[in-house]
Amino acid sequence: MCASFFSRFTRPRPNIVESPPPPSITHGAGMQIPEYRNKPYFLVASVEMGNTTTKCILTGVSLETGMSYVINKTVSMSRDIRPPKPNETVFGATLDGTPLTREAVTELVRDTLVQCHSEVHLDIQKDLDFVVRSTGVVAEMESPDQIGDFVIALANGCLVAGVPPRKMTPPMSKENQPEKLQPFSFADKVVFVGAVAGVIPPVGSTGVEMVANEMEGELAMAGIKEGAKWTGVDFRNPCISVDFGTTLDGRITTDVSPDSPNPFARTVGNFCGLAGAIPDAIVRGTGLVQARTGTALDIFGEHSVAGGLFGGGNRKVVADFVDRCHEHIDIRIVPADRDRFGRVPVNARLALESGIAMIGCDCGTNSSDMDKLLAIGAEIHKNHGMSTLNEVIDRVCARMALRLIDVAVEKGLVPRNASIGFTGRAAISGRKPEYILEGITERNLFDDPNDHLVFVDDGLARGAALMGRCMNSLGKPKNPIGGVRGGPCIMSRRIKIGK
Repeated sequence: MCASFFSRFTRPRPNIVESPPPPSITHGAGMQIPEYRNKPYFLVASVEMGNTTTKCILTGVSLETGMSYVINKTVSMSRDIRPPKPNETVFGATLDGTPLTREAVTELVRDTLVQCHSEVHLDIQKDLDFVVRSTGVVAEMESPDQIGDFVIALANGCLVAGVPPRKMTPPMSKENQPEKLQPFSFADKVVFVGAVAGVIPPVGSTGVEMVANEMEGELAMAGIKEGAKWTGVDFRNPCISVDFGTTLDGRITTDVSPDSPNPFARTVGNFCGLAGAIPDAIVRGTGLVQARTGTALDIFGEHSVAGGLFGGGNRKVVADFVDRCHEHIDIRIVPADRDRFGRVPVNARLALESGIAMIGCDCGTNSSDMDKLLAIGAEIHKNHGMSTLNEVIDRVCARMALRLIDVAVEKGLVPRNASIGFTGRAAISGRKPEYILEGITERNLFDDPNDHLVFVDDGLARGAALMGRCMNSLGKPKNPIGGVRGGPCIMSRRIKIGK
């Protein structure tokens, strides 16, 4: 038999990071206590309200090792938020049209935060160290006022749940930090300048002016960098970080010269538009989920699976459906005259003037071709069954991811020392990681593609924990996240600049 036949069995497995539970300490016969109750841990709650799910993920960072663990996760469907009451003002909606009021969002955030802590018997006021709030729902907002209402509602939910305001903002000095954090803090040696995971936001802007869900992109980048610590991949700058949630976000960062006076990488690219909303549309066409609010999660879940020799369904049939879907998927640099791309508010002209490559993903023009995907989904389910549907969705999403990387390559933003990371359900579930790794390998971007590619679950929650660490200057020079691939920690350069 030829070598290519045996290569099917020996192909490298993608680096997929799934949240490990925190270590335990054994006390007496069979009694185990979580390590975070006895040792110094930095506990961060990530509160995310997305278009599909609302989550509170409680993360514990060991201050001795710098490694992060998921202590508990509470997830609900955003479509299940209570309907507006007669005296409430609807200020926006999710991507599937679920109406939102400030009061309803506040209650949902409060309940999710309280439930997440009570399930593991932790006290919000005594045990929690920091809270980071984020949302992807701003992608469907019409104005800054609506975004402001949403941010206020998220903050109010945290306050009503009992989170003190000081646990949502950076401390003014080391003396203002809790005593357990002070021995591990560099707050008296460095100044927090807004850089997270060794990267500064787009030059001349907070990023919000360029794309509505910029903060999600920042957290995803930070979370992928943290998650990669569980693999052998040195995922530091330059890097391409892509979050494939319901909507698309992410960042592209630069390399940094060792003799550069500024140790931080610059943001030179953003991702925006649609991601998981595209497989959701295909699934809704089958009639197996709710017509307006159903998602691919309802059928296939969010975990990755290891494939056999072949995917589901007939290869030729699957390839034909994938091609037909991608005829309606528009992936490119967002034109300067567009103020929305994939329904996400953008300032493409500012991005162009700032030298930022804004790479977008749409279906038609602002989702105008979604009905075409519904029809394709109906045809697949009627004539070919679930295995073909599953395979088509995995292949469609993998090709979307690879087309995004192709655009970045065309713009010269993927050097040989870059790393590529994905998070979000539309990139890390099913066999998508396997197919993305195959595509990256075929493109010959790296000598060892698997050493430059990672897939990380709960990217936003990991990023929230890392953002909290950055705001509190809780770096680990022996286990750095900032700096460049193969290089040293940048803490000494930051301390020198501070002096």
